[in-house]
Formats: sequence, C-alpha cells, structure tokens
Amino acid sequence: MGATSLLSSLALAVWVHHSLREAQLTSAEQSAQLLAENLAPALAFHDRPATQNALVAFSRREGLHSLVVRQAGGDNFAYWPEAAASAPWNDTARAVDWRGLRLVVPVMLQGERIGSLAWTESFEALNATLLRLAAGGVTVLALALLGAGLLLSWTQRRALAPLIALSRLAERVATSQDYSLRAPVREDDEVGRLTERVNGMLRRIEVWHEAMNEQLAQERESGQAMHQLAHRDTLTGLPNRLAFELTLERLFVDLHHAPAGGAQRIALLFIDLDNFKQVNDSCGHAAGDAVLVEVCRRMSAVLRASDTLFRLGGDEFALLVADVAAPADVELLAGRLIACVREPLVVQGRVQPVGATVGLAFVPDDATDPQSLLHAADAAMYAAKHAGKNTYRRARGQDPASA
Repeated sequence: MGATSLLSSLALAVWVHHSLREAQLTSAEQSAQLLAENLAPALAFHDRPATQNALVAFSRREGLHSLVVRQAGGDNFAYWPEAAASAPWNDTARAVDWRGLRLVVPVMLQGERIGSLAWTESFEALNATLLRLAAGGVTVLALALLGAGLLLSWTQRRALAPLIALSRLAERVATSQDYSLRAPVREDDEVGRLTERVNGMLRRIEVWHEAMNEQLAQERESGQAMHQLAHRDTLTGLPNRLAFELTLERLFVDLHHAPAGGAQRIALLFIDLDNFKQVNDSCGHAAGDAVLVEVCRRMSAVLRASDTLFRLGGDEFALLVADVAAPADVELLAGRLIACVREPLVVQGRVQPVGATVGLAFVPDDATDPQSLLHAADAAMYAAKHAGKNTYRRARGQDPASA
C-alpha cells in the first residue's frame, strides 16, 4: 500500500509539475509578446527612457529573471536589471530546462523587425512550491502509513492472538519438554476448536510420556538387576566367574596400553577350600553355604580396598591384586588368607575342618596373557595341594615356607 501510494504521488507530482511549467511557459510567451508590442514605438523612435520604464513595469512579474531589448543592428538598447547588460546573447527563440526558460521575441513595427526582446524567467518559485507540496504529501503519506501500520498491527494482534499463543506454546513445549502446558481457549470459533484439539493432543502426549518414562525406569531397574545377577554370586555377593574374566581382560588391556616402563605387576591368587566336600556330605548343603559365606567374610576382611575377590564356583575363589610392588607382599597376603580361613569355624554347633590352598602367579613374571596367567595360577594351586594343603605355592616351582 505504501509503495503504491508513493508511486501514485510521484506520478501526480510529475504531472502537476509538467502542467504548471507549461502554464507558466504559455503565460511567459504571452507576456513577452505583449511587451514586445508595447516596446515597438519607443524602440522605433529610440526613446530609451520609455523603453526602460516599460521593462521596469513588467519586472514586477513573479519569477522574471531578466529583460534585454536589442536593436536590429545587434546593440543592447535597454535592459533590466543592470546585470543583464553583460549576459551573453543567444538568438534561440525558446530554451527551457528545469531551472527556467528563455524566450527571444522579435519587436515588429508595420511588419518590419526593428529589434528583439530577450525574456528570461526562473522556475524557482514553481520548484519551491512543488517541493513544499511533495514534503507535505510525504509527511501525510508517512503519517497515514504509520497509522495504518499501527491499526493493522493492533488488528493482527487481536485476530491472531490465539494463533500466537499456540505458536508460543509449541516453542515452550519443544524447549522444556513439559507436556503439561496448555493454551487458553479464547473464543468458540475455528481457532478455539483448534486450540482445544492441540490441548487434547498435549494431554495424550503427557500421558504417553509419563507411561514411557515409567516403563524406561522399570527397564533400567530390571537391567541393573540383570546385570547384578549376571556379574554377582547370589550366595556370597562376590563378583562371579563372568565378572572375573571381564576384569582380567580389562587389566591386560590396560597393561598393553600402559607407557613403556610404567606397568607394574599383577598378581592372581587361586584359592581352593580344603575339606569343603566333607562339610557338604556330613552336614548338608545349608551348612556348606554358611561356610562359604563366613569364609568370604573372613577373606574380605584382610584385603585392601583395591583388591578384588571373586567366587568362581563351588569352593573355588580368585583374587586379583593390582599394582604389586614386590611378590613377597602378595605371599604375605596369601599367608593371611590361609590363616583367617583356618581359624575355628563353627556351623550347626560343630567346628568345621575348613582350610585354604592358594596358588600364586604374576604378570609379567609368569605370564603375558590371561590364559597363561590362569594356567600358571592353577598349576601353582595344585602344587600346593600336593604339598599338603593349607599352604601356597608360586608358579614356576618357587617354593615358599608353609603357612
């Protein structure tokens, strides 16, 4: 609307300017012709004062710039104002530009040309008037557009307020993931019914989202429980064989990526309970389970927080000791384990003759991969069994003193 109004105003201004300029040009031609007729007698009799007075009389015309009367011989006879005497002469009958016009009208007497009249007129007043009109028109147009814009904005806000509220609601829901938000229903019309449908959709999404979160929480709890079942011994609560194998693999991966010279020893202790089968056979499996629980409690009490005890199954256990400074420290630990298991253990009112046999193997002294380490510790444990039980042996035949 503003562009159309502006173009229309420009076209009207151009048309008005052209019309007024043509009107002024016609008026100037008529006035110049009239003056030339009045000057003919005075010019014929070389009456300079009369000619000058006639020019001065016409000088009151608005916009007139200069008047020059020239004789037929080419000499200036009279002029107004004084500066016009030095202006260059041009015989062109009519010259018009944006600044003004110049007319050269012959002075005739009885059909004979006795001189010429040069009439110069400015369009300054016309241009100034048109500029004022244009400024006023632009001001009115700007005020009209401003008023129309404000009115349109108010109308749009009033008419589109429900849709704007829906748009803001969608942005808030997308940002906060809060599906409990609702949009107000303002009117019982198409937009109001659309708002009700959106609110209903948000209610359904909220219910679905809550159900999905509850289901995910249950699945997470179930997954954690399954992980516990998969990696923990249900009787003793110790990590089981699967957890042992995964931990051992991870330790070797860490050793493989350790910087050169920065890796330390890792010790594996295979622990097998002595006389456990006798407890099961004589007192039953409940007594055997009680023995296992008590033995695990005793062994865990003598370990460091960084040491990890595993139950591999039955009466077999494994202990991983990382960052071993010296093998002798692990041998002392093996002695403490054997000693704590050999302490009197009473189950069902009877002292159970339970002991422990331990096999020790070290990385990298005895093995450089998990399977070799397992084989070395297992062989050391059997060597300790053959040595009389309730003792420990290191791999590769290094015989310590009996515990």
